[in-house]
Amino acid sequence: MDFSTSISNIRRVLRSLERLPVTVQLKLQRLTTKFGFPEYTLFTLSAIMTGALAGLAAVGFHNTIDFFHDLFFSRSRDVIGFLGSVQIILLPALGMLLQSGMIALWPRLAARKGVLEVIKAVAGRSGYIPLRVTLFHFFASAICMGSGGTVGPEGPAAQIGAGVASRSGRALRLSDSRRRIFTAAGSGAAIAAIFNTPLGGVFFALEIVLLNDFQAGTFSALLLASVTASAISRALLGNAPKFEIGNFTLGPPAELILYGILGVCAGLLAVFFLRYSDWLHARLKPFLRGWRQAALMAAAGLLVGIAGYFFDDILGIGYDGINFVLEGKTLWQTALILLLLKLMLVPLMLETGGFGGVFAPSLFMGAMLGLVFATLSNMLEPFLGLHVGNTAFVLVGMGAMLAAINSIPLAAIIILFEMTNDYSFILPLMMGVVSSTIVAHIFLKDTVYSHKLRQAGFRLSASRELALLQSVTAGEVMRRNEVVVLPENSLLDEVIDICVNTPHENFYTKNEQGELTGKITIAEMRQIITEYETLKTGRLVANDVALPEVITVSENDDLSYVLRLLGTHDADEFPVVSAVNPREVVGVVYRRDVIEVFNKASLQQNPGAGLAGSLRALEQTKHVTVARGYSLVEKIAPPQFVGKTLGELKVRSRFGVEVILIHPRPGALQLQKNGEALMPSVKYKIREGDALVIFGEDEKIAALERM
Repeated sequence: MDFSTSISNIRRVLRSLERLPVTVQLKLQRLTTKFGFPEYTLFTLSAIMTGALAGLAAVGFHNTIDFFHDLFFSRSRDVIGFLGSVQIILLPALGMLLQSGMIALWPRLAARKGVLEVIKAVAGRSGYIPLRVTLFHFFASAICMGSGGTVGPEGPAAQIGAGVASRSGRALRLSDSRRRIFTAAGSGAAIAAIFNTPLGGVFFALEIVLLNDFQAGTFSALLLASVTASAISRALLGNAPKFEIGNFTLGPPAELILYGILGVCAGLLAVFFLRYSDWLHARLKPFLRGWRQAALMAAAGLLVGIAGYFFDDILGIGYDGINFVLEGKTLWQTALILLLLKLMLVPLMLETGGFGGVFAPSLFMGAMLGLVFATLSNMLEPFLGLHVGNTAFVLVGMGAMLAAINSIPLAAIIILFEMTNDYSFILPLMMGVVSSTIVAHIFLKDTVYSHKLRQAGFRLSASRELALLQSVTAGEVMRRNEVVVLPENSLLDEVIDICVNTPHENFYTKNEQGELTGKITIAEMRQIITEYETLKTGRLVANDVALPEVITVSENDDLSYVLRLLGTHDADEFPVVSAVNPREVVGVVYRRDVIEVFNKASLQQNPGAGLAGSLRALEQTKHVTVARGYSLVEKIAPPQFVGKTLGELKVRSRFGVEVILIHPRPGALQLQKNGEALMPSVKYKIREGDALVIFGEDEKIAALERM
């Protein structure tokens, strides 16, 4: 399959998805309902289709890289062949200049690059990735690697797979939650296709794209998509492992200590690599505009070309260089030089503006480190009493560097197994990977992608639930008219009068400067009222009976902070102060309101979570609780509804509930041969005996049921 055919196929698939009718998913749902297939069938088909599209896109990307490599290193001889072998120096610089031109023409598309863009899309944009972004990075990354750029294909491949999956999800009108899952699945599927590692693609998506947010349904989608993409890749690109390893034997158990030390070395090297990248980013960022960026990119390409002139293994993805090491064709001195060159040039190329990933460079550096380490260990054989083989240390070095640089210990282990088709070195590999990951975490305190996301201004939370609360502020949910603030010198009679005549549980006192000085609880006031006859002669004021500690929150504080504060102090409410004037009390925020916001946001973000199980439960009962305060019920259409369309009834605006399914008789979710569950349409006219499956808040459902 040549380049033009690959691109043509991809564009044809994407255009066909654009022309899919809006009702295609509803028709599939009706078919699965009519023939008794579970809802999971539709989910499975969508996952397989996602994997197929991502696999085709990855194969097209692979062929496009080959096309540009042939264009730069073979066909260009007709133009610059007179330079002889010196042309090697110029080609990476030429590729970087082409990329700088693309950046100048489409700066916004260029800025949204790599795995970070996929993480942002999945976490914050319901999996939405514009098609233009996908196409831009498809070609920009292929040019970079095809011209000899010393980067890897996995970051762009993940972005391309995710972009194709996102586009197909939009074409199929999938819900936000489903599109998020399948976008992540598309990225993992593309990795599976590029590296021929189906399980590696699954764990890549879990550990990086989903930030270890593991759910059973998500895992199923990832697995189905990755296996499908890998099958397509094997059919079109072949099933040969990326790395050919001969027979090798592992040494005695004492050798495990050396693997652990190798892991520590890999971890330290990974820390240097990442901090060097951050340093370059900070130094170069002010110059990454216009002609200055073009000059920097050309200079970076020129340095890569010079390095490639003397050591051609440094050019491109680097798989050939790894295989040379595994075959014993590389001297340890050469490996050391290649390690240092890769360590310095990869961040330089990426931070000046080049497009590519760091997976393949991680494997390359790990292989070189492993060879150097094994050689030095053998030099110390008289002291260690061990003679080690190179192959196992090369493989362990690859896994250790891959895990430490990318923060993916599980994926690194799986990817090495699948890329070598050898599982005999599991203990050494685990020792090296665990050691390198621990060392990297000790120094970096975070994963590389979490760190970069925070640098870009994205706040991360341990779960999607906390992320929902972080998106809402106290000012949005506070109640302005339900906070009572008294002067601290108010007489006890006045305080009692207010407490008796208002429904609030807490009251607050303030001084002459407007600062809150105390809190009075209704529980304390009850005790004071019982002893009022004794206390009234003492001329007590509000400040005498108030608790001195008052905890406030700002109207700009997010609800995750508010909820954490409520839990820490075992409180049910906090007064809210103005963000402009902290002395001004503008409202009160209740624990129950924070919980309600969380419930609503959860249901809006993932309305399908648990819904299939809830619908099935309606077969046995007419009422199922979906979440706290929200339920699904099956109700016979009331007489007032009969003869009217859903559009005329305006159920959502009048009653605050949703009709999610209609059946012409009771037992809506019982799949009968002659019955057909209907998706609600505004034009559907309610008939006598119709069963409505309704979703909404319990109070509003109860009000509707009283009709």
